Amino acid sequence: MIQGHPARDILGHVFGYSEFRGQQETIVDHVAGGGDALVLMPTGGGKSLCFQVPALMRPGTAIVVSPLIALMHDQVSALTEAGVAAAYLNSSLDFSAAHAVERALDDGTLDLLYVAPERLMTPRFLDRLDHLRDTGRIALFAIDEAHCVSQWGHDFRPEYLQLSILPERYPGIPRIALTATADRQTREEIVRRLHLGDARQFVASFDRPNIRYTIVDKDDGRRQLLNFIRDEYPRAAGIVYCLSRRKVEETAAWLQEHGISALPYHAGLSTEMRGEHQNRFLRDDGIVIVATIAFGMGIDKPDVRFVAHLDLPRSIEGYYQETGRAGRDGLAARAWMAWSAQDIVNQRRMIDESEGDENFKRLARNRLDALVGLVETTSCRRQRLLAYFGEESKPCGNCDNCLEPPQTWDATEAARKALSCVYRSGQRYGAGHLIDVLLGETSDKVKERGHDRLSTFGIGRELDEKRWRMVFRQLIAREFLRIDHERYNALSLTEAARPLLRGETRLLLRVPVEKTRGRRHKITHHDIPDGLPTTLYDRLRAWRVATAKARNVPAYVIFNDTTLREITLARPTTLTALSHVTGIGDRKLEAYGEEILRIVAECG
Repeated sequence: MIQGHPARDILGHVFGYSEFRGQQETIVDHVAGGGDALVLMPTGGGKSLCFQVPALMRPGTAIVVSPLIALMHDQVSALTEAGVAAAYLNSSLDFSAAHAVERALDDGTLDLLYVAPERLMTPRFLDRLDHLRDTGRIALFAIDEAHCVSQWGHDFRPEYLQLSILPERYPGIPRIALTATADRQTREEIVRRLHLGDARQFVASFDRPNIRYTIVDKDDGRRQLLNFIRDEYPRAAGIVYCLSRRKVEETAAWLQEHGISALPYHAGLSTEMRGEHQNRFLRDDGIVIVATIAFGMGIDKPDVRFVAHLDLPRSIEGYYQETGRAGRDGLAARAWMAWSAQDIVNQRRMIDESEGDENFKRLARNRLDALVGLVETTSCRRQRLLAYFGEESKPCGNCDNCLEPPQTWDATEAARKALSCVYRSGQRYGAGHLIDVLLGETSDKVKERGHDRLSTFGIGRELDEKRWRMVFRQLIAREFLRIDHERYNALSLTEAARPLLRGETRLLLRVPVEKTRGRRHKITHHDIPDGLPTTLYDRLRAWRVATAKARNVPAYVIFNDTTLREITLARPTTLTALSHVTGIGDRKLEAYGEEILRIVAECG
């Protein structure tokens, strides 16, 4: 424990920040005073400070439960750089290293200890905690990534369920559970399973105003992705999510062939390769990771400039969590996604074929439907996204729909023609054949099946084939039509189609945007917004990379981009002036201050 420093002094002297953000100070005071807390705060919102500061205010060692080795390593590295006595216990340590950490814990020289849930629950470790409890030397328990306790999420960790013993075995020791993503149902599950019914809940705004949301219709997704990266983020760090391991491998290879520094990441790769690729992403500039959802939880890298989805995520909650890994440094970032109706069909099939019970499937379908509403909306995407989490907002002005409001057309009559054609042809044919009938194409198959004599033959000549494909895609996405995969993708009507067929409801669709290939502003890791002079900034970045490699830590652990930008703008000439820069605490000022001042002086 750091003696004699209230919360604000610790914030400034240790972490280099002059002010708390949002509810941070209230949370810190509550936990430091012995209260339990459930904290829901967006990625990049400063969750870690909510337990790290009270850990330094209270006597003893804070035990931080964390699910990932990489996350523990990076947070401990960052704390050590800031002068905090922190360590971790996990399977990456050999016997002697683990023994040294345990000895430091017993000796009371650690401020924070990060452990995996399965390590914490071993009888040997619990016995050690019992001794610390009996001698008054446990500061608090922090349960990071608390949504891992939810059996509805893809990050579920069964070991987290055992953490319910903490209040029984260690009464009176404050607990703080933290997550960046939790809808109402997941929040209730965290409270129930971790016995946090009496905990004070802190729910910050879910808004990430620095992220711009863009969702496009998929039309050669890999090419669209490449154009997006080349046009806007060449040489910048990014994450690309795909649903299958095969698609991850193929997309990473294809991007590499086209000059993008891309690496694959999925559970099928060896542990060594996953570790190597993750480390390169964290420590090198401009790496793009192409991954399944196996990648990302707990990734602290602040300068991820974009997150892209080549497949539809499974829920709005998953989408929010994954896109939240962009722009943690508060600078401008993008969430880009290409989707198709086939993505929705595939997701629904996966739900139907899953081993979950009917209640699980019903909830999964509801979550998918909410996501479909987000991708189809013609209004503000951020407004729709925040509404899912129960948060009211105004149009953001920083999503694709706000920046370029889509035009819509009344597709009700076209939809009725399409549904009639499905019905009158016997609900046994795919979209391609049905479009031929609507357009009046006298192909051999149309004639052979007698469909040139249907009442719907040729009634759709007012639209071209591309527009009809969009109509069918939307009818499938909105569940007016279902696909029978066992009958060669035959389309059939659902109950939802009846009101539309009867003219009791309307269907508004987007007017397709003709895609023109225009070169937009490129944002690279060398571009410095706001007119910052590049010479000093580049020198500082180069120094940071060299220093990080020498210390074997990610570059952002030394200083993040926001700190370097502020140095570049302020051009401090004394240690006192440098100490006022965000992110420079006492330990970093002592370690790096003179070198930074020298670089500033050399750059004039």
